[in-house]
Amino acid sequence: MNAPGNSLQGPSLAKDGQTSPQEKRIDPSQREKIQNALWVHNHGWLIGRQGGRPWTLSRTKRLSETLAALLLLLLSPLLLGIALLIKLGSPGPVLFVQQRTGFRGRRFGMFKFRSMVANAEALKESLRHLNKHGPESIDFKIDADPRVTPIGRWLRRTSLDELPNLINVVRGEMRLVGPRPTSFNASRYHQHHLGRLSIYPGMTGLWQISGRSNVDFDDRVELDMAYIRRQGPLLDLWILLKTPIEVFSGHGAS
Repeated sequence: MNAPGNSLQGPSLAKDGQTSPQEKRIDPSQREKIQNALWVHNHGWLIGRQGGRPWTLSRTKRLSETLAALLLLLLSPLLLGIALLIKLGSPGPVLFVQQRTGFRGRRFGMFKFRSMVANAEALKESLRHLNKHGPESIDFKIDADPRVTPIGRWLRRTSLDELPNLINVVRGEMRLVGPRPTSFNASRYHQHHLGRLSIYPGMTGLWQISGRSNVDFDDRVELDMAYIRRQGPLLDLWILLKTPIEVFSGHGAS
């Protein structure tokens, strides 16, 4: 995968801030590997100034997504209704917090509505042979996953299980638009996958409107890198407008 003409590769991507505590916990050799693979855009998003911040790392994008707090408030009746259905439908907590990999390989707890049985993670390895992308794939998706509860099947088909991601957006760990964070950590990424860690993960993105679980991880990376190359507020707006259409069509959901 070739770098775009307006990008640079290498360890000069320190502009977003100092090494975080999360990054310090990453193995030094792995941290260096990630650093060397990150895509650095050397121009500002608004006027193209050399050395400026790209859209995906800009304060403007971050400030615009403080609207996530307002969305949480507006959607609170729906969130409470879903929580009640989950609690009545099967034993276990309402929310599921899963460790995910985000910006620069940092791990964080991503909030979702629980759509599976309470011991779903413990059952994962016993079902690896059913992985639709192959048992050796680093991405894990199963059609008609037996761990999914009846209410969970509806939540996953409509992606309503992902609404609590808004909490992560408010906390600054995610953005509304960006690559979906992976459950596996960056040490399992191949070298050509690491460029997707150049920006913060998102609730939706090009993958979400391009087939969802029918797209394997290599193709997801291609879509993520296409987003990074084309990044901008108009692209974000287009993705946000198209996401509900794709989600409620149920295309590619599992």
